[in-house]
Amino acid sequence: MIEIKHLKTLTTLNATGSLIDTARQLHLTQSAISHQLKELEGRLNCALFIRKSRPIRFTVSGLRLLDLAEQVLPQINNAERDVARFCSGNAGRLHMAIECHSCFQWLMPAIDKFRDSWPEVELDFCSGFSFLPLPALKRGNLDLVVTSDPQPIEGISYIPLFRYQPMLALSRHHRLAHKNYIEAEDLSQETLITYPVEKERLDIFNLFLTPEGVSPAKIRHADLTLMMLQLVASGRGVAGLPNWALFEYLQKDYVVARRLGKEGIWNTLYAAVREEQQGMAYLQDFIKTAITCCFKDLKGIKVADCEQPSFTK
Repeated sequence: MIEIKHLKTLTTLNATGSLIDTARQLHLTQSAISHQLKELEGRLNCALFIRKSRPIRFTVSGLRLLDLAEQVLPQINNAERDVARFCSGNAGRLHMAIECHSCFQWLMPAIDKFRDSWPEVELDFCSGFSFLPLPALKRGNLDLVVTSDPQPIEGISYIPLFRYQPMLALSRHHRLAHKNYIEAEDLSQETLITYPVEKERLDIFNLFLTPEGVSPAKIRHADLTLMMLQLVASGRGVAGLPNWALFEYLQKDYVVARRLGKEGIWNTLYAAVREEQQGMAYLQDFIKTAITCCFKDLKGIKVADCEQPSFTK
């Protein structure tokens, strides 16, 4: 009665919290997801989740099926992975780089999990803060780059990982803390604390300040997210960071965060790979593992569109 597709749908619904995001992540229509769940509830003659709840809340029966999914789906994934290794060869190289310090929070668990599953793959990792990783990917020096700023480079594909909201971190006593949202002009008098990379590679410039023709009064660099937030908390400046990177510190009332612009802004994080390598089993499995780790560990992220970036900006 219960099929694998049902377990995948329920676990995705639990991770995303909404039918819309579940449908997008599974590449189905929302009506198809609703029909599938109603059909399963009809087979079992019981409700599995409470409709119109935000986020979705599961019934006792639904929680039991989620528990089953946590046991069964990893075994199926392992079997699929083993078959892929048998068919395509299990050795290879995966050298990767990231363009944002805060990505360490979720990327390290993904790398650890991947290493256990693909011990024969030569795995190497570096940060892309002191060099341009996308050209290195094009040359073949790297095999994967995690970036939020895709560039139109021939032969490079961008696979969406998740969407996130860049926000401004402020001291609880900052003059702007009373505002519901931040306007670009507000930062013309502020010290902006950033990672030590070119401003063209930072969301707060690309998506917020530069389009409005605004520059902060001063820029100060910090290597680590915690260091940045310590400076923010002590009133030494403000910092633009992803919502999920701020969640822990907001829960502890360490700082406050405000959206950028009245409507807020959203961006997408991508895994960039060379097109000729995109079909390799271990590379596909790493990306799948990374996405799973993200939605398990990060708060406030959304399912990304599966389309390539348009490069119309």
